[in-house]
Amino acid sequence: MRRFGFFALIAALALASAVGLYFSVWFEIPLLVFAVLTVVGLHDIFQKRHAILRNYPVLGHMRFLFEGIRPEIRQYLIESDQDEEPFSRDTRAIVYQRAKGAEDKRPFGTRKRVYDAGYSWLTHSMQPRHIDDTDFRVTIGGPECAQPYSASLFNISAMSFGALSANAILALNTGARMGGFAHDTGEGGISRHHRAGGGDLIYEIGSGYFGCRTADGRFDPDRFAQQAALAQVKMIEIKISQGAKPGHGGTLPAAKITPEIAEARGVPMGVDCISPAAHSAFSTPVQLMSFIAQLRELSAGKPVGFKLCIGHRREFMCIVKAMLETGITPDFIVVDGKEGGTGAAPLEFANHVGMPLVEGLTFVHNSLRGAGLRDRIRIGAAGKLLTAFDIARALSLGADWVNSARGFMFAIGCIQAQACHTNRCPVGVATQDRLRQRALVVSDKAERVARFHANTLDALAEMTGAAGLEDPFCFLPHHFLMREKDGEMITGDEAYPYLPEGFLLRAEPDDFGYLERWQRARADSFAPVD
Repeated sequence: MRRFGFFALIAALALASAVGLYFSVWFEIPLLVFAVLTVVGLHDIFQKRHAILRNYPVLGHMRFLFEGIRPEIRQYLIESDQDEEPFSRDTRAIVYQRAKGAEDKRPFGTRKRVYDAGYSWLTHSMQPRHIDDTDFRVTIGGPECAQPYSASLFNISAMSFGALSANAILALNTGARMGGFAHDTGEGGISRHHRAGGGDLIYEIGSGYFGCRTADGRFDPDRFAQQAALAQVKMIEIKISQGAKPGHGGTLPAAKITPEIAEARGVPMGVDCISPAAHSAFSTPVQLMSFIAQLRELSAGKPVGFKLCIGHRREFMCIVKAMLETGITPDFIVVDGKEGGTGAAPLEFANHVGMPLVEGLTFVHNSLRGAGLRDRIRIGAAGKLLTAFDIARALSLGADWVNSARGFMFAIGCIQAQACHTNRCPVGVATQDRLRQRALVVSDKAERVARFHANTLDALAEMTGAAGLEDPFCFLPHHFLMREKDGEMITGDEAYPYLPEGFLLRAEPDDFGYLERWQRARADSFAPVD
C-alpha cells in the first residue's frame, strides 16, 4: 500500500487545510491546491487507460512529465557516447505508438549513427509495390502431422503465468484471439487465464513438465494428452533451452506460489517449484526424436517441435543426424537468441552464454539445408524482435515466422522498471500482487495487443512493398546491407549465405566449419565421435 502513500498524504493535507479554514482564511490556497490534487488522484485510481496512474495516483504523472521533455534528453544522449539508450527508447516508442494506434512517424531522419560498424539497412526498389492483405500466415506441420496449424507470421513468445500476472496473461491471450495469432504459454503450463482468453495456444513443455507431470516431476503421458486435447492448443513446443539463461534451470520459491500457479503447474503449495537444467524424458538425440513422436501421437497429430538457444553447434548437428537415422522430424524448431529473455537471469548468463539470434538462426537454417531437411521443418525466430525491420531481417536469414515477448510486454504497459523479481511491478505486468495487477485493465490492454500485432504487420507490408517484393517471405539476405568495422559495406549474402542443399550429405567442404562438425556429430549421443 506504500504506493498510495503520496496520495494519502495529499488527501490528509486537503482535510487539514479544510480544518485550518476555521482559524485563518489563508488556508484557502492550500485547500484549493490539495483538493484539486485529491480529485486528480481519485480520477487516476478509477481511470482504465494508464496502469502507472492506477498504482501511483498523482505521483505517476511525473512519468508523463519526463516523457514530454524526452526529445531534449534523447538529443543529448545521441550526441554523447551512450549510443544504445536512444535506440532502445525509439524502439520502445514504436511499440507503444503502434499498440495505442498513434502516429509512429518522426521528423529529421534517422537517430542511428549510419556510419557506425554494425549498422544495417534494407535495400529498396525504384518500383515499389502496394500490398493490401497483411494477414501473413505460414502453415506449420510436416508429413506426420495430422492437424497442421496456419500460424500468423508474428506471435507472442513464451512467458509463463507466475512470471506474469493473471491480468497480463488474460490481456495477451484475449489480444491474440482478437488479432488471430498465437500465444506461447511459456513453461509454466496452461492456466485458467489462458483458457479464459480464448486465443490460440502454443503449449510449451519445459524440463519441469508443468501441467503434465507426475508427483516426482517426471513426464506424465496421460496428463499431457488431456492438456493437448484442448481446442485452444494448436502446437506443442519442447523447451530445451532459452536465450536468457541457456543450460540453466530455475526455482520459483514456495512463497511466490499461489493456488492458481499450483493449479496450472500441477505442483503442491508450500514447496519450491524446481525447473531442472536438463530434461528427464530424454538424454540422447535419438531419444529426443522418440519423445517428439510420442507427443505427436498423444496430441492426435498436432504440430510438435522444440525451442533452443544454440550452444555447441555439433550438438545440434547430433539432433539433425538423429532425424535422418530415425526418420522422425519435428514440425518446427524455434531458435532463441541469447539477447532475448524477459525474465530474470544471472547476469553472466544473460551477457555471455549462448549464441545471438542472427548467428544461431543462420546455423540452424544451413544445417537443415545441408542435411536435405529444410523443406520438412519450419523455423521460428525469437530474441529481441520488436519491429517490422527485425521481422524482415529474420525472414531473410531463414525464419518462417517470428515470436516476440518484449514487444507484447510493452504493448500491455511494461515500462522496463526491472522490478520483475521483486513482485512490485509498478504497472501490474510481472507481479502476483492482486492490488498491483488490478492496475492493468484487461479490456484496454487486449486491444493494444491486437493493434500492435496488426500495425506491425502493416509496417512489414510497407517495408516489403518498398523493397519491390510481393510477400515478406520473399526476403533474402541480399536484400540487406551492413557496415563493417573498416567502413566498408557488405551484402547480407556475403555475411550470411545460404549454403547448398544437401552439401553435408555429399560431404562437400565449406568455408564455415559445418562439415567438420558434421563428421564429429553422432545420433546416439551428444558426445563427439571418438
